[in-house]
Amino acid sequence: MILNRRGLMLGTAGTLLAAPQLARGQAALTPVKFCLDWAFQGPQAPYLLAVDNGYFRDEGLAVTVDRGFGSGDTPVKVASGAYEFGVADLSPVIRLRLTTPSSDLIAPFVVQQGSPLAVMTLKKSGIAAPKQLEGKRLAAPETDSGRQLFPAFAKAAGLDAAKINWINVTPQLREPMLARGEADAITGFEVSGIFSLRSLRVEPDQIVSMRYSDAGVALLSTALVVRRPYAEAHAKVVTGMIRAIARGHEAAWKDPDAAIAALAKRDATAPRELEKGRMLANFGFIRTPEALSGGYGNLPESRVQAAVNTIREAFNIGTDMKAGDIYTPAFLPDAAALTLPA
Repeated sequence: MILNRRGLMLGTAGTLLAAPQLARGQAALTPVKFCLDWAFQGPQAPYLLAVDNGYFRDEGLAVTVDRGFGSGDTPVKVASGAYEFGVADLSPVIRLRLTTPSSDLIAPFVVQQGSPLAVMTLKKSGIAAPKQLEGKRLAAPETDSGRQLFPAFAKAAGLDAAKINWINVTPQLREPMLARGEADAITGFEVSGIFSLRSLRVEPDQIVSMRYSDAGVALLSTALVVRRPYAEAHAKVVTGMIRAIARGHEAAWKDPDAAIAALAKRDATAPRELEKGRMLANFGFIRTPEALSGGYGNLPESRVQAAVNTIREAFNIGTDMKAGDIYTPAFLPDAAALTLPA
């Protein structure tokens, strides 16, 4: 069974750091606060390009976009009401819903069906398989999705998670500590870790990446999150956000340099070629066979339920949750807006 649109609503979406202005004649733009999952890097560039190209404004929205500090942090900010929308790895969102009965977060749109979560190490560490991580030092922020979901990886890969020595670090210190040998491995999004290591002059052939999905962990990745009461009261805003985000990714795929230019406007120090490579690598987790064949909304209920079950089992959570409680595709725009370009 594919969860798909049920004929509700048409949309609206916004503009970076913009005050409400006039759009569609004399109608005022709807202000929206939007938090990303991470710093302004390559994977975040399509959202910034959507701002610069006016895709949110076309939907009647004035969107303020802020950088994020990890997929464990963004859902908390959205749940608190500090932001109307966020994008985050879906796994921490599911965990928050399972462990906090009062939480009303939903994911109306999954941007990445493929999961880039991984443990990364260097060949010089001698670690070539998950089991060899036991007794080693792993560095990651506490809000990092890879760290939060490490128990699921450990279970699937057959290693003892209790034998991991975690080092709490800020995001900026994670890859440098690995490069300097102060940590044996790190967790995180593969596209963040590998390209950050490359920026530190670590040769690609010296990096070992162990993807959670390769170990058999059923996961989904980046999704748009919003509180259900807000979504139900502002259905057109939700649909518009989805449509603008999809347009931003389409434009970034067709013109990567324009996307990186949008990124460089926010961070003039960003290494353009490296961030372009990071963004294109991230598209590998977006442009999955399922998404290419059936669009962003081509997401079976069984896959969502498998991701929910992964979180429940990894953290020994007794609470049950159905796929439809977290993934609500009723807000999706029409299929044409969800088609990925060739």
